Amino acid sequence: MSAVEALERHQIGIYLGGLAAGAAVGLAWSGTSHPLEVSIYPVLGALLYATFLQVPFTKIAAAFRDTRFLVSVLVLNFMIVPLVVAALTVFVPLSQAVLLGVLMTLLTPCIDYVIVFSGLAGGDGQRLIAASPLLMLAQMIALPVLLWLFVGSELADIVEVGPFLEAFGVLIVLPLALAWATEALAARHRAGQVITGAMTAAMVPLMAATLFVVVGSQVPKLEGRFDEVVTVVPIYAGFLVVMAVLGVGAARVAGLETRRARALVFSGATRNSLVVLPLALALPAAYAITPAIVVTQTLVELVGMLVYI
Repeated sequence: MSAVEALERHQIGIYLGGLAAGAAVGLAWSGTSHPLEVSIYPVLGALLYATFLQVPFTKIAAAFRDTRFLVSVLVLNFMIVPLVVAALTVFVPLSQAVLLGVLMTLLTPCIDYVIVFSGLAGGDGQRLIAASPLLMLAQMIALPVLLWLFVGSELADIVEVGPFLEAFGVLIVLPLALAWATEALAARHRAGQVITGAMTAAMVPLMAATLFVVVGSQVPKLEGRFDEVVTVVPIYAGFLVVMAVLGVGAARVAGLETRRARALVFSGATRNSLVVLPLALALPAAYAITPAIVVTQTLVELVGMLVYI
């Protein structure tokens, strides 16, 4: 068995190890929070670059023509999900800072590791990669509107579009452009093939590194506020349960075959916590707990993804 095959075979354990290591480092050395925060974008960008390299761009172009899947993804994430979030939060007393973290996370569909986890479950990664730019643009437009509907203009005004544009450029446009350039290079030179092979081998370590830096950067901020964090765990867990059922139902209504159906289910369930985290970090001091609420969703979701897979 090659090293790459061994990593892929044991990847779930490796991911859990990265998560546990991040938590341990964050608890033991609170001063590591800022350096780890700074590394979130570079590590996540590298992960997405490696992910985009797995699917040839000729196939991505074909995926863009699958309007049934793209419409299903948009309807599920921007019509059904807000109703589910409303039902899950309406009866739970949450402070404004905690509620904002829940809303920012659950109202934004994932555009990064959903591709990885869906692929592990046999989902159609090509469709999800094609949908990622569309989902990112749609949530940039929809999030301020949805926040206004949920909590009023006072909190919606806090969220600026700038960090979303930055995230779109760093996490989508740049990795996609680099992947396209690498693919073009691989068609003409061996160097491109070597780079592609190296990034494929690095997929599992990059995912583990992403989990490590995200968890490690946020765990120190939970000190003394674990009670507030615990209150949102049932909401996040309930969301995963409900979206599993609704995702399957939406796939059946749309008449999607198995691989596209699995991709749709994962798109509806996974959230954009890693991308909205910079938004949460940029909030005023009164919302210091909000980033931790966002990261808590990541931790709950990782366990949920194991169940989904």
